[in-house]
Amino acid sequence: MKVLIADKLSEKAASALQDLGAEVTVNPDLSAEDLPGVIGDMEVLIVRSTKVLAKTIEAAPSLSLIIRAGAGVNTIDLDMASSHGIHVANCPGKNTDAVAELAMGLLIACDRRIVDASMDMRNGKWRKKEYQKSNGLKTRTLGIIGFGSIGKALARRAQGMDMNVAAWSRSLTEEIAEELDIEYCATPEQLAQKADAVSVHLAANTDTTHFINSGFFNSMRNGAIFVNTSRGEVVDTDALKKAVRDKDLRVGIDVYENEPSGGAADFEDTDLANMVTGTPHIGASTYQASEAIADEVVRVFKNYLETGKPFNAVNIRDKKSENNLVVRHYNRVGVLASVLDELRNEGINVEEMENTIFKGGDAASCTLLLDRAPSKEMVSGIKNMNNIIQVMLKEGNKS
Repeated sequence: MKVLIADKLSEKAASALQDLGAEVTVNPDLSAEDLPGVIGDMEVLIVRSTKVLAKTIEAAPSLSLIIRAGAGVNTIDLDMASSHGIHVANCPGKNTDAVAELAMGLLIACDRRIVDASMDMRNGKWRKKEYQKSNGLKTRTLGIIGFGSIGKALARRAQGMDMNVAAWSRSLTEEIAEELDIEYCATPEQLAQKADAVSVHLAANTDTTHFINSGFFNSMRNGAIFVNTSRGEVVDTDALKKAVRDKDLRVGIDVYENEPSGGAADFEDTDLANMVTGTPHIGASTYQASEAIADEVVRVFKNYLETGKPFNAVNIRDKKSENNLVVRHYNRVGVLASVLDELRNEGINVEEMENTIFKGGDAASCTLLLDRAPSKEMVSGIKNMNNIIQVMLKEGNKS
């Protein structure tokens, strides 16, 4: 199986993939625009920050799996991949600690204005009086927007620094908040009003684009800290700039709207850069996280190689057919082919099919998920076929 690694990834990943029999090409300097010209007959594509555009997928007739060496998949055209029958898998949870650590670092850097002080020092300016002006974080309230694994990891670190933690998330309940010793907020605006600092940890999707907007920033306290290490699209950049000017927010961000996709490029929004403590989307970039992600990439590939189904696939349809046909049969040549012929003749599409062989190899059970229920006559016909043990049909809520 031909594999293209189009981003920087731990060397042990390439070695492990080769040990599994893959023919591995490593080209970490490829950009999104380069990929269509080099994808060729590659069957598996592994990316980290490089975007996978529709034109790349269209140029890859042999491509069957894209692995995102990280959690978010907003850099991959999922609709195009799905329409071409290409699995897209990710590596969730492997960079949790790395991102939480950077978020904590940005909180401290904003409070103590570490970047500004360092820049002055490098320019030969000793401004001790100016940089003594800090509120400190102990006993302050940190508000966390989005309370998944990274949000929880940041909460633990903040509590370790004696900060109070409040959180809002669609999945967070008052009962869970009480168990975790954090304050529950019913709305994002409620959180913004009470927090001395806010850290955002939302996934990027159509529901979260510009989720943090002027309404949210208007609810924040003057002089509060704002940190975003999730995705740039989650924050309305124009609203953020206005809030920095009007409300004297101290801002630390690692992600940006329309940020460059490669590892080295020009950054055009220097206006924003001069307002914030900024890092170039390095949240997941620690050696510890990189090794964990590399291990997960190999695990995903190995499972795909062995079963045809990768772990962590993100573009599999959630809705399952309600019409399940279970055929218990003797493990003989042509049995399932005959069943499929009957379904085809009745114009029924098989949406999913799994055949399980029992020990000894004499018998099997095949489950077929159908787009609609077959007729009673057809089911009866299958029951009367040679080598059929039993046929069961679950139709909607009926059995």
